[in-house]
Amino acid sequence: MKRFQFRAAGPDGRLSHGVLAADGVAEVDSLLRSRGLVPIVVVPSVSGPGRGGGSRRDLAIGFRSLATLVGAGVPLDRALAATAELPGARLGDALSEARRLLQDGKPLSEALTAVDGGIPAAVLGILRAGERGSRLGPALEQAALQLEQEAELRTRLGQALAYPVVLLVAGSASVIVLATVVLPRFAALLTDLRQALPPATRLLLGLSDLLVRYGAAIGLAIAAAAAAAIGYLRTPAGRLSAHQLLLRLPVIGPLRANLATARVARALGAMLVVGVPPLAALEAAEQAAADAGIATRLAAARRRVAEGQPIVKALAAEGALSGAALQLLGVGESSGRLGELAVRAGDLAAFQSEAGLRTALSLVEPLLVVLFGGLVAFVAAALLQAVYSLRPL
Repeated sequence: MKRFQFRAAGPDGRLSHGVLAADGVAEVDSLLRSRGLVPIVVVPSVSGPGRGGGSRRDLAIGFRSLATLVGAGVPLDRALAATAELPGARLGDALSEARRLLQDGKPLSEALTAVDGGIPAAVLGILRAGERGSRLGPALEQAALQLEQEAELRTRLGQALAYPVVLLVAGSASVIVLATVVLPRFAALLTDLRQALPPATRLLLGLSDLLVRYGAAIGLAIAAAAAAAIGYLRTPAGRLSAHQLLLRLPVIGPLRANLATARVARALGAMLVVGVPPLAALEAAEQAAADAGIATRLAAARRRVAEGQPIVKALAAEGALSGAALQLLGVGESSGRLGELAVRAGDLAAFQSEAGLRTALSLVEPLLVVLFGGLVAFVAAALLQAVYSLRPL
């Protein structure tokens, strides 16, 4: 089924809009008219599945609201309506459309799958399991917890990366201003004096002249190369190749592996806790990895499990998760508490990834300071050397 964006008018003249999943425009038109709406515009959705909703923070807030209201005894229909009307709710359209589908008789998981709300497959799997076991309240609680943990992890990683990014941008901007504004004016002054310049100054002015003359062409070439690389990385083969390469790098590889382990283990544990079968839980956890290399390993491990291997043995054979996480999963499998221990393994992996990132950044930050400081010092030394070498004509 495809997704279509629509805008329609109700009997009272009020306009509504949203996204529907259907086989074609005619089916969308029929669905809207069956709800008493007059279609105005129906076009294919430009955003793919999972890209039209809010951030993890928005999803976490929305599902926390649903879990709290349903846990307090509020009917699901009213809980969806109340959550959709929260101030600043970015999922309002998606939840309103899910409510309409719910009123048409669809279960919540199917309704949320049909709308373009950006809801992860792991969360939808938790909801499906809760609906099958008539435990939607606990399933919503697990889904909200899963999204909150993911949002918290992303926030912490963003905070850790903020200073190095600012330092890199500010340092690059300073070097560009020196090379394209300050140095050309200084070069013109020295040219007027018709004096021989020291080698360091000539090198510096030559680099500056190269950047001024061919900077636009260099920038376009870099932009074209970046666009080509991004286009390749958006293909499944390109994304898989890049992620596998990153996993093999000395420092970045363990960081990515721990981040993926945190997402996968938490999603796997949350689904197992609410009763999702292991094979289905592994399949949904693949999509929670956010790393094509790890997802490929998980798919291979899932095939091993389908052939009869224990989950932990299959994951270890494919190197799908970190060693510490596999140890905890092994304890959980042997004690019959695999879901609970998987969640704890995810928490441990999240802590390790955050600690590893901060350690790496503690080395990167002084390197950036030394790099840009060295560039500025070289510029200052070359200019001062030229000034000191001037002789009166």
